[in-house]
Amino acid sequence: MILLDTDVMVDILRGYEPAREWLKIAQEIGVPGLVAMELIQGCQNAKEQKQLEKALSAYQLFWPDENDCNRALANFASHHLSDNIGLLDALIAETAIGVNADLATFNVKHYRVLKGLRTVQPYGK
Repeated sequence: MILLDTDVMVDILRGYEPAREWLKIAQEIGVPGLVAMELIQGCQNAKEQKQLEKALSAYQLFWPDENDCNRALANFASHHLSDNIGLLDALIAETAIGVNADLATFNVKHYRVLKGLRTVQPYGK
């Protein structure tokens, strides 16, 4: 299982060719629900949001459970000052860990301090 981080989803949605080619061969792909929310937050108007929601409907969404949230809180408290980890990054990472998935991302530095998280850079940039 591979969950897609926001940066990878943006590439896919914008039609970035390496992302599109990788997606054709990727198996068991999902999106953290919080990534979907981040993408919706970036919409500028209702038309753009409707198009995004249609595109997102092709993916299974994964949400953090209580255990994921507790781990995210502990990691956020431990690392937000020293390593500048963001709240959503902590939750997205723990969602991937909770479902035993890799996280496809190019923001590896955001996640490097989180033990147990497996990240992959799915295509060349």
